[in-house]
Amino acid sequence: MSTPIRPTDDDARELAWALLNEARTAALGVLHKGSVPMVTRIAFGLTPEGAPLSLISELAEHTRALRQHPECSLLVGEPGVRGDPLNHPRLTVQAKAEFVPHGTPEHEKLAAHYLRGHPKAKLYIGFADFHFVRFNATRAFLNGGFGKAYELRPTDLQPAN
Repeated sequence: MSTPIRPTDDDARELAWALLNEARTAALGVLHKGSVPMVTRIAFGLTPEGAPLSLISELAEHTRALRQHPECSLLVGEPGVRGDPLNHPRLTVQAKAEFVPHGTPEHEKLAAHYLRGHPKAKLYIGFADFHFVRFNATRAFLNGGFGKAYELRPTDLQPAN
């Protein structure tokens, strides 16, 4: 049996980048209590360098899960209002979460950048329990619609020059 995975090409890379760049939320999959999968919706953005990023509270259950097991998955891409939802592109990114502590120079740099795309976060971005989490991609899976499946490397997720 042949594989349904197509060779990764520039069109797949461009679609993956567009999905990341346009996303304002993502589904985050973590290991809850170390063994049970849990999925939640988080705010989503990108670092100035293009890495997936979120601002999350220390009070959230998914934060505790990420601190225990930083390996996680993100799903971006929303179904359109018409047609079969499974025909719309989506991207799963497997990653390792890296916390950027509140009050550090890097946090301040990310805050200025993040607020450009998430202005309402100004209400809570300064709270001491909110930290940025950068998601360092390890690999990704792009479903570009029916019959368009790709496996991508972290370098495939960077913006085109």
